[in-house]
Amino acid sequence: NYAVRGYPVGFKAPPSYTGLKSDELYIFNHLKFTITYREDPSDFDGIRITGFDVHPVSIEHKIDTETVTSTTTVSTCNGEDADTPVNDPTTYLALRTGASGEPLKVVYSYEVKWDKQDMAWADRWDVYLVGSPDDDIHYFAIVNSLMIVVFLMGAVATIMIRTLRKDIAGYNEMQTLEEAQEETGWKLVHGDVFRPPSFSPMALSVMCGTGIQIGCAVTLVLLCAVAGIVNPMKKGQALSSVIFLYVLSGSVAGYFSSRLYKFCDGKAWKRNTMLTAAAFPGLLVCMFIVLNVFLSFAGAATAVSFWLIIALFLLWIGVSTPLAFVGSYFGFQADKEEVPTKTNQIARFVPEQPFFATIPWSCLFGGILPFGSVCIELFFIMSALWLHQYYYVMGFLLAVLFILASTCCTVSIVMCYLQLCTEDHRWWWKSFMNCAASGFYLLLYSLWFLSSKLQLVGVLPVVVYLTYMTMISLAFSLFCGAVGFYSCFWFTKKIYGAVKVD
Repeated sequence: NYAVRGYPVGFKAPPSYTGLKSDELYIFNHLKFTITYREDPSDFDGIRITGFDVHPVSIEHKIDTETVTSTTTVSTCNGEDADTPVNDPTTYLALRTGASGEPLKVVYSYEVKWDKQDMAWADRWDVYLVGSPDDDIHYFAIVNSLMIVVFLMGAVATIMIRTLRKDIAGYNEMQTLEEAQEETGWKLVHGDVFRPPSFSPMALSVMCGTGIQIGCAVTLVLLCAVAGIVNPMKKGQALSSVIFLYVLSGSVAGYFSSRLYKFCDGKAWKRNTMLTAAAFPGLLVCMFIVLNVFLSFAGAATAVSFWLIIALFLLWIGVSTPLAFVGSYFGFQADKEEVPTKTNQIARFVPEQPFFATIPWSCLFGGILPFGSVCIELFFIMSALWLHQYYYVMGFLLAVLFILASTCCTVSIVMCYLQLCTEDHRWWWKSFMNCAASGFYLLLYSLWFLSSKLQLVGVLPVVVYLTYMTMISLAFSLFCGAVGFYSCFWFTKKIYGAVKVD
């Protein structure tokens, strides 16, 4: 017993079912409508429709005339409960022409049954929460993805711990015996590994702070959904919760962005705070306004009023920006992040790197694994967004978010270690871009979803779809990139703090 949108127009029966030599096609020509309603004079006037179900039946009606009108007597459908049509293999209506080749004439009929129930008006959508046949596949796919990622994390952690322990022991032993051998490997760049990035530390700090803000907002929304505070069946309420919690997380973005910018010896703290508060929301608002102009000219019902845009703007100006300044204040007031090694005055020469360690190849290799860990779940999320399906397993989605973050951590640490072993100390932007490339794969996946699953008619619906998926891909990239960067920052502090450096 499960609910789907619409009803099938027919079905195909295999020879094992019909006893024929080939598949047989049957058509549903009788529809049973069941309308559930509720009456409660103490609560409201009249009746409220709480359900509308359709049960299709295939039946070869028996009629005596060639022409069917409203007064024609149909013995197989005469309005009496005892003679109500039912699905019986002996009376199925086969979809085939007659023996002499004349066209098949189909008599369509229906019946209506009113069913009084005590179901509340607010619970009328619960029929879609009844388990469907795809739920088992859905659950097994999530568990399979979780087990693969856990195994990957365990294997990578084992390899990294054994390798690092051997490296650290070797380096410390050299210092103990005062060997005159030249240092090699990742220890060789200990004087440059914490050198701030030469290219736009402002942009890096803003993007990392915004990514942490996105992750914080999404995590809080999922926790509220799991706790029952937010109802996932009410998509408007869920979207409003995302926007509201994102605005309230502005202080988190300001704090992380300012801490990173201060570590990079940045002085323009006001510009850093304003960009953290305005850059990503401003980009989304600009894209949304341009899209809304086209929707308004086309007379689309999805066009948003000008006053709603003003309200969102005031929400951003009055709440998000002050919170970003509060977080930035505490971030700049805090002590500068301490690192275990001192930075040399002159940057070390970086030798030629293998092709897989250079951009864009490292991004393509690093981004595919985080995306692959969530691509199965992504199909269900995309179906809920664009195919009018219902997504309500928020506990599993929270687990998938944990899987994504764990995969980003693992991939970024491994690629950072390989990069340091090649004596390349410029890990700052690469650690961010390697995981941020997952958003590029998400955008490619959305193009495949558009071509294979959606049947959009006209240019404007395609533009709407691509605009919103671009916004989602950007947010996905920022979150993955921020997780990857802070994982590498923690990793470098740990490994260089474990070796003895002159």
